Amino acid sequence: MKKIRWGIRFELVLLAATVCIILVKEIRMGNRKETLPVQEEVNESGEAVEVSADGNYIKWVDFNITCEAMSKAYELDVASYKDEIHVDWIDLLAYVGTLNGGKFDKKSVSKIQETAEKLQSGETTIEELTEDMEYFDYYKEAYDAVLGGMVGEFSIETPGSDSGEKEWKNYYGLKAFSPIAKGFDYSHYDDFGSSRSYGYARPHLGHDMMGQIGTPIIAIESGYVEAIGWNQYGGWRIGIRSFDGKRYYYYAHMRQNFPYNKELEEGSIVTAGDVIGYMGHTGYSVKENVNNIEVVHLHWGLELIFDESQKDSNNEIWIDCYELTKFLYRNRSETIKDEETKEWHRIYNMKDPAVEKATEERSSSGTDF
Repeated sequence: MKKIRWGIRFELVLLAATVCIILVKEIRMGNRKETLPVQEEVNESGEAVEVSADGNYIKWVDFNITCEAMSKAYELDVASYKDEIHVDWIDLLAYVGTLNGGKFDKKSVSKIQETAEKLQSGETTIEELTEDMEYFDYYKEAYDAVLGGMVGEFSIETPGSDSGEKEWKNYYGLKAFSPIAKGFDYSHYDDFGSSRSYGYARPHLGHDMMGQIGTPIIAIESGYVEAIGWNQYGGWRIGIRSFDGKRYYYYAHMRQNFPYNKELEEGSIVTAGDVIGYMGHTGYSVKENVNNIEVVHLHWGLELIFDESQKDSNNEIWIDCYELTKFLYRNRSETIKDEETKEWHRIYNMKDPAVEKATEERSSSGTDF
């Protein structure tokens, strides 16, 4: 009898382990919108946070799109903007991502080109191409969460042709910027996921760009300041939320004594390309304004938020930004220093429709975000 009971127990344990493996595999391989009956979760402070009743939102994103793939899809999008058939760069990336299980290689660029040609010729549509793809909607939503605010219409000042006066011109294209101002050198490598030990053992959930103290740090996308001040891990840091709420940009280790643009405060609206702060090496201290980081650098991270319960919880989604940083290099904000105030400012201002809309909404409602 004992042998039978132990045999039954062993089979039950084996069955439970098999079920767990299957569930984990489904989640990791793309079925990220699983519905779980979770009503609340606990953040790092031990506080309960509410979640959606059915948990029906994306829980995990592996962002593996190469700079080359993003560049090709982006160029095809811009080139076709005024054509009868406009190809959307996120559609192209999501289609190829779905074909390859989220992986991008050298062949992905030619596949993006081939797909765009089929769409523009009228041979097929994105709906027809993806109608039998189980996970296309997942990749489309995931990639849109990362890249959705980066391309669109905008106006920007340009050098005048004759008079020397700046002129406003309208464009459609990349309205997101590199986080490092034009003309300032930096070095970087893919360090996402590497270990960190201060406070507790944890992976590195951002991207480090090494440079000189005081290098102007640029707002990558337009949005509003959600957090500003001291954090023992990030030192002087700024958190900027996109207007659609999907992206939280985290800029850390700002300069000692002079970390930010002096006009910024919680709730401030910023435009992509604005100078928001200055590179330093503050952090790793519960005491404010301390340089305990050995190497001068900007740590910037991008958190995706599909449900507000994910923000400041144990279920945060941070993506690898290395390839995205390489892609954004094509658009760097040119800056100039005010010798009187010691502040750096952008030379060419930009009018972003997203900023104008948010400003109008704030004025009409009389409330902050």
